[in-house]
Formats: sequence, structure tokens, C-alpha cells
Amino acid sequence: MFFVRGGQRADLPAIVEIAQHLDSVNLPNDEEKLLQIIDRSERSFAGRLDSTKREFLFVIAERIAPGPNAGDERVVGASMIFASHGSRQAPHVFFDVIDEERYSETLDRHFRHTVLRIGYNYRGLTEVGGLVMLPTFRGHPERLGRLLAYVRFLYIGLHRDLFREEVVAELMPPLGSDGTSLLWESLGRRFTGLSYQEADRLSRENKEFIRSLFPQDPLYATLMAKEAQALIGQVGPATQAVERMLRRLGFSYAHRIDPFDGGPHFHAKTDEIPLVKGTRRSTLLNVSAAEPDWPEVLVGVELEGPPFFRGVRTRARLASAGVVLPPAAAEVLGITAGGTLGITPLSMQGG
Repeated sequence: MFFVRGGQRADLPAIVEIAQHLDSVNLPNDEEKLLQIIDRSERSFAGRLDSTKREFLFVIAERIAPGPNAGDERVVGASMIFASHGSRQAPHVFFDVIDEERYSETLDRHFRHTVLRIGYNYRGLTEVGGLVMLPTFRGHPERLGRLLAYVRFLYIGLHRDLFREEVVAELMPPLGSDGTSLLWESLGRRFTGLSYQEADRLSRENKEFIRSLFPQDPLYATLMAKEAQALIGQVGPATQAVERMLRRLGFSYAHRIDPFDGGPHFHAKTDEIPLVKGTRRSTLLNVSAAEPDWPEVLVGVELEGPPFFRGVRTRARLASAGVVLPPAAAEVLGITAGGTLGITPLSMQGG
């Protein structure tokens, strides 16, 4: 059975393997950085960090053999929530993508330009990111990627006070075979003198060079090569499924892009996301074999110590007094009758 839980130090080798297939700012292919991410996540789940600094790492695992230890499981994917991305010290940086029209009556000529204007958010947005599955588990019949993505909104719904009014997701754009961004080569490199990889690594720790070196005036994409212009706001092949999922959840293109690779930003009001709105706390009434007419739900249980959280996708019987779960779901969650759980119906999301 597959389930989602908080990441732990014992997961480091598996997370290193997973990060090799993404190597993003959120989930870098760097063992030392990943250990820091795991440590920060554990402190976030435990409530030992200020809410503006909390970052939550979720992993999806396959139960290989009965038992409570991480060694009895195989971790096959990861995803993250950043409670508040953007501050006065390290703002959330983006390019607004603006359509501008020009017309000359004298020449009777009309032009439509794409204009990029750098922007900063100092108040903070909640960001969902770092979603990646091992290649052999992508397209799995149990839709593991969707479980790993959706469970984050269950957690946000259970702890709404920890998160901001808006949720943003930064999607990967089309990149070259060597991982290089053509947009960066046409724009960012000219103002920083850095390669895409160098700038990406530096931005993980310090964004000062962006504010200091990037032009603050609007930039006309018309001046770039047409191949670079065509990439603005485009979603890469590997993340098109994520785009479809986000749109089902009410996210839309924010007409903003990443200043490094041009990847589009999708956003939604937190309280308008169906999975967040539909989440509630309930009580486990008892355990019983699932019936075919029971609806599919996400169920999450919070724990006092590592991994701090466990979640599954399962069928359940919902009643005003509580919830009835199948034995396998209750067992993997480690919950018994009378225990408190969080539950999110999946009916509005198409499963």
C-alpha cells in the first residue's frame, strides 16, 4: 500500500536518488542541502519554527513489509510546501508578463509586444513545489503523483492559520538537453555574467544579485530571438500533467514567470481551492471492509513525533458523527477507533 508521510533523516538516500531527477531550487541534487531541507521540515512539522519559515517535505512510500520502521518502506517520490515564500530579506522575485499594443496612424501599422517587468513580493505567498516521482513510478495506475500533490492541500486545510492567502506553483519550462534555459541565455546571462546553473545555485542562498543587476525598467521581449520569446510562460513536457492537475484545482496562469528560466507561475486563492475548502477534522468511528459505494477520500493523521504526519487515499464511509475506514488504511495510518483524523473528499477533483 502506498501512503504519504513527513520526510525523515532515514529517507536521505532515497531523497538523494529522487532529487537527481529534478535538481531544482526547491529540491536540489545536493546531499548536504537535502539534509538541511529534511531537518527544516522536521522542525516545521514539530512547530519549532516561526510559521513564516516553515517548509514541509512530504514523501510517498510503498509499504514493503509489515512494520513501523522506515526500513520497511520504499520512498518513491517527494513534494513540498513553503508556508511563506518571500520576505523583506529574500523577496519572491518574478517577471510580470504584460501585453502591450502600439499603433501608428501615420504608417497604419499595429504591433503587439510582450513586455517583461521585474516584480517583488515581500509579504509572502504559500508555495507548493518540489514534486517529483521516480521515473518507474510515473503513470502508476494508483495515480501516485496526484496523491503526493493533493495531500499538501489536505495539510493546508488542517492548518489554515499557518499559510498565506494565496498559493503559487512555479512550473518547469522547456529546457535544453543539457538543462540550460534559452531564456536565461537571452536575458539573465547578459545582466549577470553567470551561467544558468551558476545563477540557479546562487539564488538558493542569496537573491541580492537579482535586485542589484537585473534591470528595473520594463524589457521588450521583441528584442530577443524568436525561439526565446516562444518559451515565455510555456510549460515543459515533464510538467504538463501538473499543469492540468492545478487547473482542475482552480489554479490559473498568473501572467508571471520565473526570472531565471521563464517557467510560468500558477496561482489560486487559498480559501477557494476545493481540497482546502473540503478538508475537515473528524473521528474514526470504527474499521470495516470497504463497500463499493463508499466515496474516495484523502485521510491524514498527525503524530507527536517523526514522521509527524501520515496520509492515504482510500474509500471511507462518511457520517455526521465520524468516519469508517477500511482495515488497511487504518493500519497504515496507525489509528484506532476514537482517534482524530483529517479528511478531504475527492469527488470535486475528478479522483
